[in-house]
Amino acid sequence: MAYEPIWTKEPEKLNKFEFVKLEKDGLDVIRTIIEEYAVKGYDSIPADDMDRFKWAGVYQQKPKDGHFMMRVRINTGIMTTEQARALAEISRLYGRDLVDVTTRQAIQFHWLRVENLPDIFERLDKVGLYSFEACGDCPRTIVGNPLAGIDKDELMDTTEIVEEVNRFFLLNRDFSNLPRKYKMSISANIYNNAQAEINDLAFTPAVKVIDGKETIGFHVMVGGGLSAKPHLAKPLDIFVRPEEVLKVAIGVTTIFRDYGYREKRHHARLKFLVADWGPEKFKEKLIELVGELESRGEDKTVGWQAAYFDGVHPQKQKGLNYIGLNVPVGRLNADELEQLADVADQYGEGKIRTTMSQNILISGIPDDKVEEALQAPVLQRLTPFPKHFMSRTVSCTGNEFCNLAIVETKRRAAEVAEYLDEHVELDEKVRIHFIGCPNACGQKHIADIGLQGSLIKTPEGMVDAFDIAVGGTLGGGANGPQAQFNQALKGRVKGDQVAYVLEQLLLFYKTNRNASESFHDFVRRVGVPAFQEQLNQILAAGIAS
Repeated sequence: MAYEPIWTKEPEKLNKFEFVKLEKDGLDVIRTIIEEYAVKGYDSIPADDMDRFKWAGVYQQKPKDGHFMMRVRINTGIMTTEQARALAEISRLYGRDLVDVTTRQAIQFHWLRVENLPDIFERLDKVGLYSFEACGDCPRTIVGNPLAGIDKDELMDTTEIVEEVNRFFLLNRDFSNLPRKYKMSISANIYNNAQAEINDLAFTPAVKVIDGKETIGFHVMVGGGLSAKPHLAKPLDIFVRPEEVLKVAIGVTTIFRDYGYREKRHHARLKFLVADWGPEKFKEKLIELVGELESRGEDKTVGWQAAYFDGVHPQKQKGLNYIGLNVPVGRLNADELEQLADVADQYGEGKIRTTMSQNILISGIPDDKVEEALQAPVLQRLTPFPKHFMSRTVSCTGNEFCNLAIVETKRRAAEVAEYLDEHVELDEKVRIHFIGCPNACGQKHIADIGLQGSLIKTPEGMVDAFDIAVGGTLGGGANGPQAQFNQALKGRVKGDQVAYVLEQLLLFYKTNRNASESFHDFVRRVGVPAFQEQLNQILAAGIAS
């Protein structure tokens, strides 16, 4: 340990898990898994080390019967076809063919057993991938622009910057014991492809005239995060040159490590420290650590596309294209991932890219190969031309596998999207996100319509239900919409009535919108009370009571 854990000077302000982390660093569990638990089996794992499994990127899967979930880091969402095939093979051998794309561009497996983990670690290592620190109180997968390097709307290619920051933090014991999870995004795309405002630390595109020359760089936001108490990240008055990104990331992470709250687990994210300190004090401490930085320049973010890329699009390289595919609720199987790798090799540049909307891109396809690529059988289900509602529906894992989720979400989300595509004809694509618990892995707060799992007591017992919120968006720069979380409506809706209730709310929007008015703009214009009145009428009619 090269740093002094100054927070230990007041042990009365530490929650019990802080003592677990001080007793044994989370990273130490990786070797223990390989040398001991994989040999002795699931029953040999003590509770404290089971908690430390997160640093290996592994969680116990519901119902805690010996199976595990694993996340694999895919920095900025870009992987090679060799890596994709390795992931497909792991899924086929150990994960019952399931492959999930997460809202942080990672790949997630289920049904793993501890005996499988050493071989999985080795297979990942051979292709330059890791699950390490994809979970835990540490810097997690760095999200970014999935179009990095091919994007006509980026100020610069951020691939190497993301790799540099990742190399520094991955398995770095100076930063493996943070107060809670810690999420970074780095993007130079002008449409906020990395969803800056919901990250602990975000670098966004900016320019500034320095010594008479326009310099491309980044603005910085800190303190974003969702869960039960969501916060939008706050901008700092600094401009960061590309070569300064790493030192600023180290400085912000050091502040979180040394001054972040460790008394209560639910109050330990960076967002709470930023809220208490404010941006000015935070900047002062950052400058103290890393030295002087330029003040803010010109923000180059001009809109938000919610990381959606359906269809065929030209790259900045003349004559080349990328195809944006829809992965329904983020789930595909091992064969499909392998087939996508075949398409990427045969027609593209040998890369597959994951997005924060749980979808996939294939890049580097020449103009004269596009039509042939579109005929690939795997692109029939994982289509570049999805139906409207299926194309914009996101879901967390739900209680199928997650111990925290109250309700099932993946199947429910897909069924609702299918129903809406059949019953609601709408030219506008409305974003609908499902989450199974308040932790909000499905990013419900930023959706046009967000649904959070709950339960309702009926004469037949407790049944799945959802709370509905409307009007979320992230920011679009000075001239675009200002980021805001959606607002909850009162009135819990039974799970089997969600599709019908959403149909009615969407028809209210369709009937009363102005020409080309987005759902978010409509909510802003008519107000949340208007939606509340509509929901009240539906509930009063007994449809969803």
